[in-house]
Amino acid sequence: MHKKNYENLEHSHSFGQEKKRPGELRTFIVIAITATMMVVEIAAGILFGSMALLADGLHMASHAAALSINAFAYVYARRNAHNPVFSFGTGKVNALGGFSGAILLAVFALIMVWESSSRLIEPVDIIFNQAILVAVIGLIVNGVSVFILGVKHDHHEHEDHDYDHDHHHDHNLKSAYLHVVTDALTSVLAILALLTAKYFGLVWMDPLMGIVGAILVARWSIGLLKSTSAILLDKQASQIIQNKIKHSIETDGESQIADLHVWSIGPNIHAAIISVLTNQDITSEEYKDRLPAELNLEHVSIEVNKP
Repeated sequence: MHKKNYENLEHSHSFGQEKKRPGELRTFIVIAITATMMVVEIAAGILFGSMALLADGLHMASHAAALSINAFAYVYARRNAHNPVFSFGTGKVNALGGFSGAILLAVFALIMVWESSSRLIEPVDIIFNQAILVAVIGLIVNGVSVFILGVKHDHHEHEDHDYDHDHHHDHNLKSAYLHVVTDALTSVLAILALLTAKYFGLVWMDPLMGIVGAILVARWSIGLLKSTSAILLDKQASQIIQNKIKHSIETDGESQIADLHVWSIGPNIHAAIISVLTNQDITSEEYKDRLPAELNLEHVSIEVNKP
């Protein structure tokens, strides 16, 4: 079936993924800013002999790569939202992008530790003034990126009451935001290391801060791997969501959930399969009407049985 015919399907599984998400344009803007500063910092780190500055540049390189994957995920998910090949839509492309970015971060963290450790053993001369200047510029750039991704509303988004939910459940937007926040932290570490080395002669602080930066990257990577892998592996939804479903179904005192499966199929979107035991003549559609709209449950299947 050709793409132009996707929208003719009677039962769509797009679940809103064809809409352009608020974080998409912001991510592209930050990619351009981050990539530019990445080149400057890596070149300056090599030229001026600063491991902390080089580590910050490599850190930004990892984030530029990860953000690029996230940007691709946005576009791919939107363009294939109506593609029937995807049983539950393209919502998990978002999580896959975050997972891939997390793996890249882990690789770069290892590179940073290796390079920093070698500098601890064999220190190199650092041209402090220039290195500090570049690090400060990097911090400013990161601050601008944090602002771009951290703004929750613009004049268009005020019209979308679901935006706050999307902001918190959009793994691409969240990962992009955390990337630039971590970049800002490593820039601060680079500046502190360079100032300490310049004024107190503690040259070893520079590669040490490179290692600290690598630890920050690794911690962020592990956290993102955990959250995205849970979605990719169809981990059961939180106990809060399960309890709300159980309460809404069993509110009459005569119905009981025998089996419940709830999993994420996209940012702030869940699918559910529910088996209900009851002696009452209640249809599955009537049970569906009981489910809270705030849970954004899509493709809900309810099986009603007698005890």
